[in-house]
Amino acid sequence: MLKGIPAILSPQLLKVLCEMGHSDTLVIADGNFPSESMGRDGIVIRMDGHSAPEVLEAVLELFPLDSYVSQPVSLMEVMSGDTVETPIWDTYEEIVKRRSGLEGSAIGHIERFAFYEEAKKAYAVIATGEKALYANILLQKGVV
Repeated sequence: MLKGIPAILSPQLLKVLCEMGHSDTLVIADGNFPSESMGRDGIVIRMDGHSAPEVLEAVLELFPLDSYVSQPVSLMEVMSGDTVETPIWDTYEEIVKRRSGLEGSAIGHIERFAFYEEAKKAYAVIATGEKALYANILLQKGVV
């Protein structure tokens, strides 16, 4: 056991976060995201019993966001014609602001298939049990 480490963060995830360097990316994926196929060449960490906001909260307690880019956080855009509501994005914005001090303008949006391409290049994908649609989030690591 360690002091000051959120209990939700497994030893495997802590190792991955520590291994990552400046500009490496991390995906926190919802339950519908094809985590295993997107993370085929990288690392997939299963956290099926947890929501994406609780994972984001814990990760950002330790993970610095990249201050050298304008948008170190990216969300998957809603597909044109899809009428899905995305209240989880407000939750993400509040967590990012509280944990990193960055404003909502630090959060960008990436078209769905472009998001998949970025996810394939990510250092790791965290597969959560999040049920909200369009709840996938990409984080770019900064420096301490």
